[in-house]
Amino acid sequence: MYSSATTPTPTATRPALRPPTAAAGRPGPKPVPPASRPVAPRGVEGRATDTRVVPTGRTALGPAGRTALGPNGRTALGLRAPETVLPGAGRMPLARQADGQVLRARRPGQPVGGPERIDPSALQTPAVRAALAGVSRICPAFTPRQVLREGSRHILVAGTIGRAPVVAKCLAPQAVRSDYIEQLVADFHHEVAVYRAFVRHRPPVRLPRLVAADHDRCVLVMERVPGRPAARERHPVNAPTPGEVRALLTAVRTLNLWRPPTDVFQPRLDYQLEIARYHSVGQLTDRDAGDLRGLLHGLGSTPLQFCHGDALLSNMLLAPSGPVLVDWEQAGWHLPGYDLAVLWSVLSGDTAARRQISQLAQSGGTLARDAFLVNLVLVLMREIRLYDVPGAGEEQRIMIRRLYDDAALARRAVRAAVGTR
Repeated sequence: MYSSATTPTPTATRPALRPPTAAAGRPGPKPVPPASRPVAPRGVEGRATDTRVVPTGRTALGPAGRTALGPNGRTALGLRAPETVLPGAGRMPLARQADGQVLRARRPGQPVGGPERIDPSALQTPAVRAALAGVSRICPAFTPRQVLREGSRHILVAGTIGRAPVVAKCLAPQAVRSDYIEQLVADFHHEVAVYRAFVRHRPPVRLPRLVAADHDRCVLVMERVPGRPAARERHPVNAPTPGEVRALLTAVRTLNLWRPPTDVFQPRLDYQLEIARYHSVGQLTDRDAGDLRGLLHGLGSTPLQFCHGDALLSNMLLAPSGPVLVDWEQAGWHLPGYDLAVLWSVLSGDTAARRQISQLAQSGGTLARDAFLVNLVLVLMREIRLYDVPGAGEEQRIMIRRLYDDAALARRAVRAAVGTR
């Protein structure tokens, strides 16, 4: 999603942008340069957020690892100085709208787990019928109730098995004709493997329990958990409340500190390959790529961290018992701070939340800070590719500008970190 792959040079100052009032159209996929395997475009909501202006020349990290402060005592990154299991009760919330649309509208304020009625027309489309045929093979007692999502990648159908509410996730038939089918299938297989591993090695966070899975046909049936998404969009205009942000950060940090057996999960990101890929299309300059490789060289002996891998607010449910994490397709080992970098990239409208995230990233010391910065640059490059596409509307262009501003901040922070090594 990029009309130009070259990162613009930041100006001295940029005027603050007002938050938009409506979402722009969803961007379409864009070509990916040759790599080890193609990267499937993830659907996004083209909704813009506030742009936080930081004067050029203010660095995130000063000499000897100390923060360089601006006039308000904060750094550019917001830092202050210093297969069957019985399902449980409850309902799964509406799936995130990034990959399709919810086919049954809810009244504002209506809880996700509220009364439902069967929508025969939505359940009779060819794609949904094909998905239900796959579900019936592993769960003959599954009764469909509601189509939560019918997108180009996945189909989600809520239903019941006996009196237990569940949700079935299937690979959409359209995905079979996609250029990214190999990656989509590999990601689905990985998610099934993660849920099966969680049966034996339970993580210290709340997540839907596995009910049944068909690895070959890409079908996954899970417990339906009560709650609402922390955000409906990938880049939400309105951030969660401070209390909700603290709860979400606590859940993410609890997961990151978990140490499952090293042979159960695999690394999910080839950092050298990602740097080379973004460098080859011009998103990273020669200096950017060299700085990132320099930080990576210093992180060679740093232990990897177990991460959700796609810690968007739309993948976190605010349930009565606390946050619930869903969509585990990218779960695995990453450099420390990957989940924090994802959250930082989508919370542009919440300066306080970004400050908390930056403080958490720096609390682990210099190596943890460097790992967070490497993750942050690569995550922002990915977001720019998703949004910077020809034909973007005005609000999407505002978001693209904000992403480039964030990328410029991250680059300066990386250069300051390299200077302290």
